Amino acid sequence: MNDLSSALAQAAGLLLQGDPGFRRIVGLSLRVSLTAVAVAAMIGLPVGAALAVARFPGRGAVIAAMNALMGLPPVLCGLLVYLLLSRSGPLGQFGLLFTPTAMVVAQAALIAPILAALSCQLLQSLWEEYAEQLRSLGISRLGAVPTLLWEGRFGLITVLLAGFGRAAAEVGAVMIVGGNIEGFTRVMTTAIALETSKGDLPLAIALGLVLMLVVLGVNLFAWALRGWAQRSGH
Repeated sequence: MNDLSSALAQAAGLLLQGDPGFRRIVGLSLRVSLTAVAVAAMIGLPVGAALAVARFPGRGAVIAAMNALMGLPPVLCGLLVYLLLSRSGPLGQFGLLFTPTAMVVAQAALIAPILAALSCQLLQSLWEEYAEQLRSLGISRLGAVPTLLWEGRFGLITVLLAGFGRAAAEVGAVMIVGGNIEGFTRVMTTAIALETSKGDLPLAIALGLVLMLVVLGVNLFAWALRGWAQRSGH
């Protein structure tokens, strides 16, 4: 009990003192996750929007595959990105393995299907609601995508926040492709895993508290945004 109390006190000290190494880990975590969400959004949202309005043979199979990829194991995603970026892989010449860029690629690959699947569901319901009106204005299916994206903007923000929460909590994929190198690719989740295994509970607890606050803050913001949109009629 005394050891736990001491660890909690030291963790509080790390939070209050703003240790440079501690800040570096938190800052890198946020940069990697935010960049990954931006990259995944540029891929996932257009794909989800196109699937929501388009009709073509095999569409159901594509949607089913995309939904299945939502449950892609992070370690498998990390392995695939590792093989892609390794020296013998197709992108090995760029030397991206064990860098923050590789971590961004892994997180983006992991959450892009999530953003695509969720945005497809959201925009498909909007298309069903506005399809007749948009057709009467002479707007094609693909031409309706910008309108649907605007009408569903608050829902899409919630989708992006969900993607960020998933990325920020990721450990397996970024451990494989980042290598958990101190001062270079060590993020909150990998540092928590390492420090816990070493028995350095104060740093692990402090990072865990920050990670919990980040994820909780994202979810509270998404909940507040959804409630505001409903009350204002958006």
